[in-house]
Amino acid sequence: MSDQSIASLGRARLGLLAGGAIAALAATPAFADDPAGAPPAGAVAEIVVTAQKTEERVIDVPLTVNALGAAALRQAHVEQPEDLAAQVPNVDIKENIPGAQEIITVRGVGLDDFSSTNNSTVGVYVDDVFLASFAEMDFNLYDLDRIEVLKGPQGTLYGRNSTAGAINVISARPSLSGFSAEATAGYGNYDDFTADGYVNLPVNDQLALRFSGKTDQQGEGYWFSRVLQQHLGQQDNFLGRGQALWTPTDKLTIDLKLEGEHDRSSIGVGKFFGTIPTAPGVSCPNFSNPAACVNSHGYTDVTPNLFQGDWNHPAPYDVDQWNATLHIDDDLGWGKLALVTGYIDFKREFYIDADAGPTTDAEFDQNDHVRQFSQEARLSGDVHGIQWLGGVYYSWDRVQTHTPGFLTDLFNTDVLIQADQQTITGAVFGQVKWPIAPRLSLTTGVRYTDEARRYVGGTTDTNPTGFSFLCFVAGACAFGAPGPHVLSNEDAKIEDRNVSWRFALDYKPTDDSLLYVSASRGTKSGGFFNGITTTSFALAPFLPETLTDYEAGAKGEFLDRRLFAEASVFYYDYQDLQTQTFTSVGAVSLIKLGNVPRATLYGADADLSWRAAEGLMLKAGLGLLHSSLGAFQTQIGGAVVTIPSGNKLPDAPQATFNGSVRYEHPLWSGFVGAVQFDAHYSAAVFKEALNTPYLSAGSYWIENAEAEASTADRAWTLAVWVKNLSDTRYVSQATDDGLGMGYRIFNPPRTFGFTVSHKFR
Repeated sequence: MSDQSIASLGRARLGLLAGGAIAALAATPAFADDPAGAPPAGAVAEIVVTAQKTEERVIDVPLTVNALGAAALRQAHVEQPEDLAAQVPNVDIKENIPGAQEIITVRGVGLDDFSSTNNSTVGVYVDDVFLASFAEMDFNLYDLDRIEVLKGPQGTLYGRNSTAGAINVISARPSLSGFSAEATAGYGNYDDFTADGYVNLPVNDQLALRFSGKTDQQGEGYWFSRVLQQHLGQQDNFLGRGQALWTPTDKLTIDLKLEGEHDRSSIGVGKFFGTIPTAPGVSCPNFSNPAACVNSHGYTDVTPNLFQGDWNHPAPYDVDQWNATLHIDDDLGWGKLALVTGYIDFKREFYIDADAGPTTDAEFDQNDHVRQFSQEARLSGDVHGIQWLGGVYYSWDRVQTHTPGFLTDLFNTDVLIQADQQTITGAVFGQVKWPIAPRLSLTTGVRYTDEARRYVGGTTDTNPTGFSFLCFVAGACAFGAPGPHVLSNEDAKIEDRNVSWRFALDYKPTDDSLLYVSASRGTKSGGFFNGITTTSFALAPFLPETLTDYEAGAKGEFLDRRLFAEASVFYYDYQDLQTQTFTSVGAVSLIKLGNVPRATLYGADADLSWRAAEGLMLKAGLGLLHSSLGAFQTQIGGAVVTIPSGNKLPDAPQATFNGSVRYEHPLWSGFVGAVQFDAHYSAAVFKEALNTPYLSAGSYWIENAEAEASTADRAWTLAVWVKNLSDTRYVSQATDDGLGMGYRIFNPPRTFGFTVSHKFR
C-alpha cells in the first residue's frame, strides 16, 4: 500500500473517530484499588499516580497524564521504551541506530541528537532517578508497577531538562502481605527465547525481599549482511534486580534497590541509499530506482529487501551496568519526608557502520562510560487544607566517550573522537495547592536551578599515512604531513541559572470530574555536541531552551464509573529550541547542534477507557498536533542559508491514534479465555529540521493481536501473540551524511510467538 493510500485511509478513520467525539479517546491507564472504597461492580478501576510526587487519583491531577499498569504493559508487550509510542497519543519514539539510541518526542518536542554528552528533552526517571545521558536510554522493561507519561514541561517537581514532559518508570516494590512469585517463558520467530520472573519473600512483619530478572536470547537477527554472510541483531542479555523493604515502625519505610545488566548483543544497520546521480537530470536519492544513484565509489544497493545489505563489519552492542537506589519515607506527623538517593555506573561499546556499504568510508567504534549520583529530599504536608511540598535536589554526572573512527576508503585516514564532560546541578523547589472556594483550587509551583557543565573534547585526525584528505580539506595539515593533527577541540565551562514555574486552576464539579487551566514553563540547559567534527566551531556550546505551555483540560468518570474520559488542549511558545543544524568544511557539510530562535506548537490530547459490557474493555487515544519552526540559519555547501519560517518540527506527526479491544469470557469449567486487538496510527513526519523530503516517513498503521487462555485463578496462562500483524514497513529514521550516501532505518518486521506464565502463591 502506498504512503498516499495509507494517508487517505488514516484521514478517513480519524475523521470517523473525531465525529464520534470523546468516545474514541484513550491510552491504556494503570489501575489500582480505589483508596476511598470499593468501586461499583463493573466500574473502570481507580487510577492512582505519583505524577506530583504524592499518591493521587489521576482524576485529581490538573495535568495530562497517561499511565499504564503492570497488566496493561504485559498485555501490550511493552518491553522497551519505543513500545510506548503505540500506547500513548502524541508520543513518537525512534531509534537513531537499529536497536539503540532511542529519541523520545512528546507533543512534537524532542531533541534529535545522538550525543552521549546530551540528554533528552523528555525527562526519563527510573524509580525517581533521572537518566543523565542519551546513552542510558536503551533499557529493558520488566517487573514494573506502572509507567506514567506526563505531558508538557515538568520544570517544578521534576526540573532537570524536562521541557517536553517526563516518563516515570516505577518498579514493583516488595510487599509484606505474603509470599508471591511468577515465572514467564516464551519463544518466537527469529529463534527468540525470553524469560522473566520475580519472587516476593516476606522475612517477617517488618522486612520483605523481592528478586526479579529477565533474559532475551534471540539467535537470529532481522538483518543479514551479504558481505559477512551472517545475521545481525541477535540478542544476548541478562538483567537482574534485588530489593529490600524495611518498615521498622509504622511511619518509617526504607527501600533499597540494586540492579544490574550484562548485554552482549548485536544491533542492526540502516539500508543504504546513494546521493550521487549516474546521469544528468537524475534526482537523488531515487528509492524507486536505486541504481540511478550511487556513492563516491559507484556503489549502490538495488536489492528490495530492507533488512539486507553489504555491510562489511559485525555490529556488536555490549553493555555493563549497575545501579543502586535508596528510598526513605518518614511520616513526621506534621509532614512527610521523602529521601531519594541514586547512583548509576553505565558502560557500553558498539560499532556503527554509518556508510552502510561494503567499503570503510565512515565507521565508528563508540565507547561510553557514564557515572552519576543524585540526591533529592522532599517534605510535604497539609495545613488547614493547604497542601504543600518543598524540596532540594543535587546531582553530579560524568560522561566519558572514546570513539575511534575509520574513514579509510573515503578520506584515507582514521580519526579519534573523545569527550570528558562533568555536570553539577543543584535546585530548590516548592509547590502549594491553595483551596480558594469549595471545589476550586489554585496550584502554584516554582523551581530555581543552578547547573554548571565542563566539557573537554574534540576530534583528532590520526593520519597514519600522511595523506589524509579529511585533514587537508579541513585545513589542519598539508598533504603529505603525517599525523596526528587536531581537527577540533573545545575546553569550556558553561553555567545556567533559571527559574521554572507552574500555575494551575482546577474546579471539581463532582468528586469524579475535574476541569483545569494551567500555565507552566520549563528549561533545558545548554550543552555540547559529541560527534565527528572538523572545526572547533561545531563544538561551540548551544544555548538553553525554554518552553512555555498554556493548557486546558477536563477529566471525568461516567456511566456509573464504567467510562473514564480525559481531554486537553495546549499551546506551546518554544524559545531557542535545540536541534541539529549544519556547518561546512569546504564542500562537505557536517552536523552540529545549534538553536532555532523560536517555534510554536498547538494541539489536543484525548483518552478514553470504557468497560462497555461484562468482559469487554475498549480503550483509545487521539493526539492532534500543529508545529511550526521559526526562521533559522544553517550552512550548506560552504554558504550560509536562511531557512524560512514554517518548517515542521522533527518527529512531530499531525495526528496519532491508538486503540485496543479486549474481551474476556469463560471457556469451560475452570478456564477463562481472552482476545485482544490493538492498533496504532501515525501521520507523516520529517526526520530533521530542514524538512528534506527524502528524510521523512509516511503515515502508517501498526496492528497487534493476542489470544490467551488461563485457569480461573490465573495461576497458569498460555498466550499466543503477533506484533505488526500486517508486516507494515515505515521509516523510523533517515540520515544523509553529506558524503554521497545515507541510510534509512525501518521498524521491526512481523514477529509472533507464545508465552507461558505461572503464578506461585
